[in-house]
Amino acid sequence: MPLPPWITDLRSLDLLLSVAELGSVGRAAAEHHISQPSASERLNRLERQLGVELLIRTTQGSRLTPAGEAVATWAREVVSAAHAMADGVGSLRTGGVPRLAVVASLTVAEYLLPGWLLDLRRRHADATISAGVANSHDVCDAVRAGRVDLGFIESPDLPPDLHCLTVGVDRLALVTRSGDVPPTGLTVRELTRLPLLVREPGSGTRETFLRALSDALGEPPELPDATELGSTATILATARAGGGIGVISARAAASAVRSGELSELAVDGLELDRPLSAVWRGRRPPPLAAELIGIAQGTVQAAPS
Repeated sequence: MPLPPWITDLRSLDLLLSVAELGSVGRAAAEHHISQPSASERLNRLERQLGVELLIRTTQGSRLTPAGEAVATWAREVVSAAHAMADGVGSLRTGGVPRLAVVASLTVAEYLLPGWLLDLRRRHADATISAGVANSHDVCDAVRAGRVDLGFIESPDLPPDLHCLTVGVDRLALVTRSGDVPPTGLTVRELTRLPLLVREPGSGTRETFLRALSDALGEPPELPDATELGSTATILATARAGGGIGVISARAAASAVRSGELSELAVDGLELDRPLSAVWRGRRPPPLAAELIGIAQGTVQAAPS
């Protein structure tokens, strides 16, 4: 018996699975990079083709009907097979050579990504792999635009329109020239009045620090004597020269703290841990990207304490 015409509408079935996962037609539309009206029309057309109601739509979101749950259960294997076919055809178009484009935020790119890529290269000597560096905001933009297959960010705010998976934890450190250490017992409020060296807007380091200050103070912080600098290296150099208190990853500061060039400040009530996350478009990352995520999860360690 020939297959019914609706069985070829795999994109609508894939969209239905996203609604089941995300609980909203709008969020599913964003994941599939289409407008919400277009997503609603696709799902309405699928309901007409199947002859059953698939979704219950409310002002709080959308959920699957019992019939929709059954269709989603059957669709998962079909859609998964379609993704596998798409990946396979993609590899044929590139001559069978595995390809991966990845971009990572600064801390990940400097201290973690090289080791991960070396491990991946050992497993896939013939793969074409490219890697770039950007702040967390720009990493997400590159993934959204399809310029890269995978991104790694260090921001506490995870993008709702991308799939995210935490691969490890990092910690920020407050460092200053050893001879400039303020008196012990520094409060969060007192810290905000000191000369601070912070990253530019869009940086996960900056977002984590500002979030930590807001949580501790109960309100957005005012930083009257903060200086914005565009790289970790510049912050380290300025802190070494006595230019202020650097806010950077503990990984980046570890060597200078061990050598005695810099001292790390302790501030009670300031939580400076942050997740390191992989981000990608679509429900599943491409095979080579998924393998790199697995390597990251298996090797990343906590930042120096």
